[in-house]
Amino acid sequence: MSDRFGDKPADQLGAHEIANWLRRHPRFLQQFPDLSLSLVVPREEGSAASLASYQLEVLRDKNRELSRRLHELFGNAQDNERLAVRTHQLTLALMRQDNAADTLRAMAASLAEDFNGDLVRLIVFKPYDGLSDNEWLQIIDESDPRLQPFRDALSDGEPLCGRLQPEKHVVLYGERAADVQSTALLPLPGSGLIAVGSRDPNRFFPGMGTLFLRMMGESLAVALRRYD
Repeated sequence: MSDRFGDKPADQLGAHEIANWLRRHPRFLQQFPDLSLSLVVPREEGSAASLASYQLEVLRDKNRELSRRLHELFGNAQDNERLAVRTHQLTLALMRQDNAADTLRAMAASLAEDFNGDLVRLIVFKPYDGLSDNEWLQIIDESDPRLQPFRDALSDGEPLCGRLQPEKHVVLYGERAADVQSTALLPLPGSGLIAVGSRDPNRFFPGMGTLFLRMMGESLAVALRRYD
């Protein structure tokens, strides 16, 4: 509403003039729904009752939205709590191992069992006693041309989530590359790569939170340094 109605400033208008203006603009409250919440309306039959009903409906809409957001926040808090517990348990499991081979096995087992990974793959840059290439583990020298698609990821060390390029899928999953629709990739600069693949294209997606992924990757990198 402007500061003037015709030739009069708004602060000089009488109640009847305002009422007449509102009669000519019955949809005014649709433009300013918050105003309806501050109006004082007598609780009696008649036209005033419709405004009171409108106020009530606006409050109900706001309550429904607040309730929806509260349930969403509660769900996110529960998910984060479960992830925090699992990440802590993973870190303890890595600390309990006595050698690099068992440390890597513990990492792979935890990702598959506790974090619901359909396909877990680890790439390490150097061999460790007691381990050789198998379905979940590859030993690839850091200078190997096959790792060229991962150079940027290994440089910045940031986890990646989503659908990876086909050449990355081939290196990580080999003959099972076609089974994977989304991946969480954890680069470990100087140590290797961790990939958790899913058949669900929406399981891992760009923009999802990567805090716990980063913590898991850091835990493994620190655990492996004990055996360098």
